[in-house]
Amino acid sequence: MELKEAIQKRASVRLFTDEKVPFEDIKEMITRASLAPSINNSQPWKFIAITNRELIKNMSSVVQNKVEQIFPHGNLKANILVQNKVAKFSTFFMDAPLVIAVIMTPYEAAVDDLLSGTALTHDDINKMRNYPNIQSIGAAIENLLLTSVDLGYGACWLSGLLIARDELEKLLDVRPPLSLAAFVAVGKPKESVRQREKKSLEDIFEIRE
Repeated sequence: MELKEAIQKRASVRLFTDEKVPFEDIKEMITRASLAPSINNSQPWKFIAITNRELIKNMSSVVQNKVEQIFPHGNLKANILVQNKVAKFSTFFMDAPLVIAVIMTPYEAAVDDLLSGTALTHDDINKMRNYPNIQSIGAAIENLLLTSVDLGYGACWLSGLLIARDELEKLLDVRPPLSLAAFVAVGKPKESVRQREKKSLEDIFEIRE
């Protein structure tokens, strides 16, 4: 598939068939994700491909419980509807044949060697640079999403699960200094999905000559 076609076809898929994702396809997704640019070529990522149905179900239960805990509805009908919506969009991954956990690893910045004797820390510089490690993770995830489309799958980038980050890290045995950055649900789309309408070029672009 041409790159332009993959970009145009990429959409957030939330309904999947039961068809499994072969191991070779999973490896190809991760391989291409790992080719993304990263700060100082630090490649601050690891990936856990989860196909175990019981584990995915447990992950969903953990997230569902967290939603109910931090977004109480107080028995108000309107709040119940909102809580149900949040829970739905936070746990639909339960039906995906593949869920990929994206792990962020520590990195050393080139400027770290210059910080000795200053009041600045690695975290200070990272914040000033608008978290290039997180930007790097985003680039890897985009590669993963486009590869999914290229291989005939659908995928959805997930961050809602991270409200239960501590519980999920324990469940997946992700220990410091590693941390969960995001998840991606992958599978064969159950129905045709198109990209939602995007802003026009005139709304988002200007050139200064």
